[in-house]
Amino acid sequence: MSNFVSATELRDLLTSETPVRVIDVRWRLDRPDGREDYLAGHIPGAVFVPLATELATHGEPSDGRHPLPSTATLQDAARRWGVNRGDVVVAYDDAKGVSASRAWWLLRQGGVDVRVLDGGIRAWTAAGLPVADDDVQAEPGDVVLDEIGGDAISIDEAASFVDTGVLLDARAPDRYRGEHEPFDPIPGHIPGALNVPMAAHLDAEGRILDTHTLQATFAALGVTEGTPVAAYCGSGITAAHTALVLDEIGIEAKVFPGSWSQWSNTPGRPVAVGDQPG
Repeated sequence: MSNFVSATELRDLLTSETPVRVIDVRWRLDRPDGREDYLAGHIPGAVFVPLATELATHGEPSDGRHPLPSTATLQDAARRWGVNRGDVVVAYDDAKGVSASRAWWLLRQGGVDVRVLDGGIRAWTAAGLPVADDDVQAEPGDVVLDEIGGDAISIDEAASFVDTGVLLDARAPDRYRGEHEPFDPIPGHIPGALNVPMAAHLDAEGRILDTHTLQATFAALGVTEGTPVAAYCGSGITAAHTALVLDEIGIEAKVFPGSWSQWSNTPGRPVAVGDQPG
């Protein structure tokens, strides 16, 4: 079964007898609070999810910008969204699946049947489907989550990952090369990491590419079924999208949630620059 649903598939799910909870996870680096966009128009019945407080927590700079929430925090949030045991959760955003994939990654670890709306809110409206402008407050749910964190690796595990597997850097190429770093104190990448930006997995409308194309992209980096693979990005959000795409083609991947924001704020960590792994 695919991790993605199309706009029409979601419409059909919502009119079926399947219990579905839709969550709006609008968040972008340039607009981290997406509530205003949510209120301007969202999928009817969707609950807004503030990524920074419910899909992440806060810590010291050396913890990274988006440390993982505790299982209890995530469970409380999911119940606030109205998620009940056995529900299907569909997450969407307006950023080509970046923030929705963070919800997918966390909830999947918690044992939830979770999908991502392919193409996000733009695909929904492009299909001529209706939007609402209310602030949905769901009846509290009763979901019980499994312990999360098992699909994450620590900063030390990230440092040694290239010894036994493939470490992928999901940031834009100029950030990987160290030519441009708008958020973190040091430019560059983790030595040994290979660059595969998120855009490589999507078409012009932000929808996931076909399986054959995705497999070819990753095979060129030495990632095939059975390859130990982990991904990082700037702060652990986009890397979850890489894990989502890999899972879609049958490859399990870990995520380094601290990502470059943790690495670059931790004294003594080596840094590579340029277009080679280093």
